[in-house]
Parts: sequence; C-alpha cells; structure tokens
Amino acid sequence: MPQLFPLAAITDEFSPDLSTAVQSMSDVGMTAAELRMVFGKNIIDLTDVELDRAQQIVTGRGLKIISIASPLLKCVLPDAPPIDSRFQQDIFASKHTFEDQPRLTERAFEIARRTGAGIVRVFSYWRTIEPGKCFDRIVTALRGLAEKAAGCDLIIGLENEHACNIATGAETSRVLAAMDHPHLKVVWDPCNALVSGENPFPEGYRRLPPGRIVHVHAKDCFVKDHSPTFGALGECGIDWKGQIRALVDDGYKGYISLETHWPGPGGDKHTASMICGRNLKTLVTA
Repeated sequence: MPQLFPLAAITDEFSPDLSTAVQSMSDVGMTAAELRMVFGKNIIDLTDVELDRAQQIVTGRGLKIISIASPLLKCVLPDAPPIDSRFQQDIFASKHTFEDQPRLTERAFEIARRTGAGIVRVFSYWRTIEPGKCFDRIVTALRGLAEKAAGCDLIIGLENEHACNIATGAETSRVLAAMDHPHLKVVWDPCNALVSGENPFPEGYRRLPPGRIVHVHAKDCFVKDHSPTFGALGECGIDWKGQIRALVDDGYKGYISLETHWPGPGGDKHTASMICGRNLKTLVTA
C-alpha cells in the first residue's frame, strides 16, 4: 500500500549514539533526520568538524537532514511577565540567554547551510503568565529571523511549544495572521497543544492555514493539569488517524517526524522509539 507521507525523526529520541539512531530509523522506514542533540552536545554547539562527521553518518545510512532543531528563542524574554511555572522547560543541553540569540542565529543558519537542511526550528521565549503581553516582541523577533532566512533560502519553522508563549493552534494562528511572510511557517506539534490545554485536532489544527505548515512533529500523551504522561504513538490522547487524514485532505507535502518523549517499557527509550516509529509507519500507510 502507498505511504501517505515521508517519515523522519529527531535522532536523539532513538539513541544518543548517532550511528545507532540512524540505523534504527532506517530500519523502521524513515528517510530523513532532524538534528538536536549530537555527540552529547546541542546541535548549535557542534564544531564544523563534528557537523561534517554527523552529516556523513546520517547520509551514510541513506537519510537526509531536513531540519535543524535549534533552541532559538527558547530563553527568558527580558522585562516580560513572570515565567509560568506549570510547564516543564526542556533545554536539551542548551542554556543560552536572550543576549546569546544573535550569535545562535548566525550559527544555526551556518549549520543549516552546511548540512543542507531547509528548516531552522525556532520557539517564542519561555512561557509567561501573560503570553499576550509578549506577542509584539515575539512577532518582531520572528520577522527578523524570516527576513534573514529569505536571503539564505531557508524556512523559519515556529514550533508551538507548551513551555513557550506560542503553544496552541489558536496562538500560532494569531502570529501567522500578524506576519504573512513566506519564510515563516509552522512546525505543528499536536501533542504540545494538548499539554497546553487545547484540543489539537480538530480544533487547534483547524485554526491553522494548511499552506503555512512546513513540518509536523509526532508524539502522544495523556494530560492532567498540564502535566503529560507520554506513551505509544497513536494509543494516547491525540486523534492521530484524524490528524493524518486531514493533512492528506489539505494537501500537506512535508514530513511527519517522530519526537517520541515516551521513556518506554522499563525505561528503554530505544524500544519506545521503535514502537512509536512502527506505529507511525502504520498510520501513514493507506
């Protein structure tokens, strides 16, 4: 049967060892990779030599690098309302500050060009108790990134992240309405929207203009009081069958990329990602 979408994954969800990760990803039918944590470092902190080595490992298994899962704008916004402590902040070895952002931006763009990735994933600063008061400054930052990306033939992929100010489909749609820029698009993560208190499908998803979705992250969980319990993809709180049907109907042409998060049976994250990868393969097979 035909496969509806090509599949990818964030490599460190399978294993911190890149060779092990890409072998396993290939085994479950994935054809592309996102780089976030490599060789024990956040992708933004790798040297050129390390990047070249990582690229050789990924392409050596027949996979392409499609996205730099950068930590851009995953920091405290100065002079903003207090941080919302209900949401866990995952930093993936990236302890950068607001002042670091110009340097990180330059490096993220260099890494994208060097690896051939077309997407630089970004965020919207750590979530405050009044996200709306941060909106104009978020749009200004994203506009600057998109204009820079336009000169580099790159796409800025804004991920809706539950620990950041733009977390839901509704919040994301407001940003897109304020900034109709061809180099700013969305990394849609239904699970993050669920943790934020939104029903991601159909309600959250239907807020988004389909043509602005450049990438989709796949994970699954149940949520209580904004606290997620992650599990096997397609077996928890997200209507992944409905979401994938809607992506097909709306003409989405990108990848669906696994971001497992589930610790797995007995704390075996590799097994968890293999289970989720196989489940995802089943979901996208018509």
